[in-house]
Amino acid sequence: MLKPSTAGNRSELFFSEAQDVFPGGVNAPEHGFALVGGTPRFMDQGDGAYLIDVDGNRYIDYVLASGTLILGHASHRVLGPSIEAMTRGTCYGAPTRVESELAWAVTEMLPSMELLRFVTSGTEAVMSAVRLARAFTSRPRLVVFEGHYHGYADTVLARSGGSVDARGTRGGIPPDHGIVLPAEYAISVLPYNDREAAQRLFEQYPDEIAAIIIEPVTAHMGVIPPADDFLPLLRELTTAYGALLIFDEVMTGFRVHPGGAQTLYDVRPDLTTLGNVLGGGFPIGAYGGRRDVMALAAPLGLVAQGGTMSGHPIVMTAGLATLRHLREPGVWRHIEHTAAALADGLLDVARAAKTAVFQTHIGTMLSLFFTQTPISDWRSAQHADTDKFAQFFHVMLQNGVYVPPSPFASWFVSTEHGMPEIEMTLRAAYRAFRSL
Repeated sequence: MLKPSTAGNRSELFFSEAQDVFPGGVNAPEHGFALVGGTPRFMDQGDGAYLIDVDGNRYIDYVLASGTLILGHASHRVLGPSIEAMTRGTCYGAPTRVESELAWAVTEMLPSMELLRFVTSGTEAVMSAVRLARAFTSRPRLVVFEGHYHGYADTVLARSGGSVDARGTRGGIPPDHGIVLPAEYAISVLPYNDREAAQRLFEQYPDEIAAIIIEPVTAHMGVIPPADDFLPLLRELTTAYGALLIFDEVMTGFRVHPGGAQTLYDVRPDLTTLGNVLGGGFPIGAYGGRRDVMALAAPLGLVAQGGTMSGHPIVMTAGLATLRHLREPGVWRHIEHTAAALADGLLDVARAAKTAVFQTHIGTMLSLFFTQTPISDWRSAQHADTDKFAQFFHVMLQNGVYVPPSPFASWFVSTEHGMPEIEMTLRAAYRAFRSL
């Protein structure tokens, strides 16, 4: 097996130091190389479509801070207004006009969000949306799907696998083995794209389900689209049984379509959560939806939610600059075409290198699985060869291309990726496929 690509001296040193102060040496699991092996590269600078590490190595970046940087690194369109906003102060703890301007831009692109709230992370947005759904319906049960990720709050972590510790928990989350759990742990886990399972669950709990929450296009087990009529079925079931439909578009918002997956598939959810792209590179989340549901949020209603840094003026400024540029004629279409060229090219060079892959692509997101079996859900994704992906990852890294260090993560492109970057990437990919 190919050895992991060797990090430079400074990355090795910094990672050794970081392990003394951070679990695993990183502040988020996705920042490390646990799934591919080796030492994570410590980055020093971002420049358009590129990252430069502390040893001076330059990489074409397809991680883009988990898709956040749709305008690329250090975009002048974002930095200019953000720096100007900083000169007037960092934060005020009071309302600003730019909050409303960004909210109007969001509601124009995603009309289902009649009222919304800005928060500081996707996890916070999901937690708040789920709390609203339970309050609105006066029901406890939440429905989630295998392999979908909605942040790390207890209320949305699916108990569908993993080892049980001495206290009978999985990663700190109590198991559901016939015992009576507090309402915040009433979660049902379904297979993605399984129509019959969804219908059976509503028949089993007709008066107990508060909401379904779903990544309408998955992004945390690879980019996997919904099966035909699956999202419309969930819309029909939730409406018929008095539950709410929540689209977690933290990843897909503005990425699979300017109006999100809900516009691409023409399914209107009751609530939506957003993040990543919305902040232009700054920490942000948002949740919103039907006016009657959102009216329960404090101070209009009694559902608690707040945050000192919510609606942060610099973040609002960066987000507004990002959305304004995305709405300029041809901008989003350019990113979509670039992603399509990369996706098609990866298939071509894989065939030329006689390597079996299954490739998925929607909008500005794509994935690559080392398998001949079509991928439609979490269970089929497990058939992909993760060892081959790890080898592929390190050859790409050696050839100056930084792809997500996980076989189940999405690749992203930005406005700054063009045909020179695509051609360089495909040459590296051919070498990587041949090395397998």
